[in-house]
Amino acid sequence: MARIVVIGAGLGAMSAAARLAVAGHRVVVHERAATYGGALGEFRREGFRFDTGPGLLTLPAVQRDLFLKTGKEPLESLVPLEQVEPAAAHQFADGTTVSLPNASRAGVAQALDAALGTGAGARWSAFMDRAREAWDRSRRPLLEETQWPNWQVLAEREPYPAPGVRRLLRRERHASTLAEVGALELRDARLAALLEQYALLAGLDPRTVPASAAVLPYVEQTFGVWAVRGGLRAFAGALHERCVRRRVEFVFGSEVTAVLEKDGRAAGIETADGTRVEADHVVAGVAPEVLERLLANRSPWPADGVPVRRGGGSRLLVFLALRGARPESAAVRTVLHTPDRAAELGALFDGPGALPPAPTLTVLRPGDASRVPDAEHEAVTLSLTVPAGARVPESYVAGLLERAEAALPGLRERLLWYETRAPQDAAEATGAPGGAVPAPSLAAGGGRFLYPSNTTALPGLYAVGGWAHPGGGLPHAGMSGALVAGLIVEGPQFKGSY
Repeated sequence: MARIVVIGAGLGAMSAAARLAVAGHRVVVHERAATYGGALGEFRREGFRFDTGPGLLTLPAVQRDLFLKTGKEPLESLVPLEQVEPAAAHQFADGTTVSLPNASRAGVAQALDAALGTGAGARWSAFMDRAREAWDRSRRPLLEETQWPNWQVLAEREPYPAPGVRRLLRRERHASTLAEVGALELRDARLAALLEQYALLAGLDPRTVPASAAVLPYVEQTFGVWAVRGGLRAFAGALHERCVRRRVEFVFGSEVTAVLEKDGRAAGIETADGTRVEADHVVAGVAPEVLERLLANRSPWPADGVPVRRGGGSRLLVFLALRGARPESAAVRTVLHTPDRAAELGALFDGPGALPPAPTLTVLRPGDASRVPDAEHEAVTLSLTVPAGARVPESYVAGLLERAEAALPGLRERLLWYETRAPQDAAEATGAPGGAVPAPSLAAGGGRFLYPSNTTALPGLYAVGGWAHPGGGLPHAGMSGALVAGLIVEGPQFKGSY
């Protein structure tokens, strides 16, 4: 039985802790905050409840596997999952609207044809066929396996099979970025907006992200979108309880200030009050800048490894408490697309980063009675991508409320109060500088969209969670925990599928 210290109580860290405890190890989690969950927090006021992180779940098989392998009770017996229908409603800049069914390729094609004109569905379906190839080629190395020693192969090889497109007398072109996929292959500004918002919501610039990002819409439209009854915070609570039942010890309000070393390997941690905790292995679920500080400002990753990703986009959330019942016909998720994509992308990604004018805005209206004080009220969350560290004036929020009227008729009359959660609030909860949110790992792009390995240059020290392989997002964080647990239990020979 090894002694293992886990730094942080985010999803990836708790996933690793639960699996390690089941394997017979003694696991202690030190979390600087007063509670577990990291990004999966919750805001409560006057009987209203809002998730402070993601509002919906994709690839639930990852979390089902975690609960299956760490206890007798399956995930759905603890936190019921409900498939969202429709998956999303979209309102485009020209006034066109379309509701896309959940996990139905044929249904999506029919809806696009009906809303955008004959042929739109066929073009989207052909794109999704190519996206499936990209998923099949990259799924195992990017999600299910430990990082390849020859990771440069993933960095250089584009898994998306972009077809050649000839325009008039110009020579044949192949899309290399997601924006080019939209322009060359989809050939409709609304389809391009539908595609690009998947990158944007992950904090990625569709103009520069590789075409392999086609896997983002593929995963959602193939495996579905799910709501968790009680919110994603309820899922975090179920995972914390599973850890406790497996005898994982949690120490909250315990800030780790150093990783201890002995004989050339990690040997424990030191906390802010001077307490030293010895360990055979240390698992760090923190941002790269934080981990470097814990190692006296030196890099924990091999010089020939994947370059460390820093920064990235953040999210602004606005919580709305509304009087009046939620209409039964309301979509759980509505995306209001920007009328000026060039201005939005320029503000977010060109230069130091600024709040985008008239941004792409996601409106979440969960049909969950546990979120409201009674049936005569509704809890709504507005969500958008903003630069990490952005300061958000009240005048900007007022503009968002005005835009949200398009999805929430009568909002002004229904609004009881609102609260904002800006990037600095996320930074306090997660420890990520500026409240940055890690994006999923992607192939190609010269390795700029990969994340460092779960093993580090210091034996006995492992990186877990969104800032390590395989990157950000709930499914990726869950797989990160599985990979780290496999590396500790089975040793360096472990390759994946623990």
